[in-house]
Amino acid sequence: MLNREQRSRLLQIARDSIAAAFAKQTLDLDDEAFDEDLRRPAGAFVTLTIRGDLRGCIGSIAPVAPLFRAVANGALNAAFRDPRFPPLRKDEFERTEIEISVMGPIEIVNDVNEIVAGRDGLIVSRGRNAGLLLPQVASEYGWDRDTFLGQTCRKAGLPSDAWRLPDCRIERFAAEVFSEQTTE
Repeated sequence: MLNREQRSRLLQIARDSIAAAFAKQTLDLDDEAFDEDLRRPAGAFVTLTIRGDLRGCIGSIAPVAPLFRAVANGALNAAFRDPRFPPLRKDEFERTEIEISVMGPIEIVNDVNEIVAGRDGLIVSRGRNAGLLLPQVASEYGWDRDTFLGQTCRKAGLPSDAWRLPDCRIERFAAEVFSEQTTE
């Protein structure tokens, strides 16, 4: 678990990364300026909303970069490269709220009854199709486990009942989620 100061620092990195891009600059991040927790490799997603409406969400599942860099990259990608949305405009930036989800370990689900909607994030894959929904999505929409599984299938471009097929892979993960409104 990250402490309040670490969470605040990551949220500031996300906001500063986007601000730097608007200024046609790159945020200078020195590894030595961060503590061990923020330098450890971790997957992270950055979610951008405006008045509660999704405006971008991109991240990394796997721990391929130090956490502070994963957040900086996720923020830039969510703001400017989420294919579901046009790039964030400068006039939208002040109204944009940032949420960060730090990924926990990913584990295969052998029994869907182990899944807890609101606690677990899901990854559903079959063939070339894969979809991921963060844990908080089920809570935000009031979904039960079966609905969450179905929606994750839809995100993967699969029929909503594909999770029942024997060749469908289901994985779950926990995430530490915090935003500019809730850094506790």
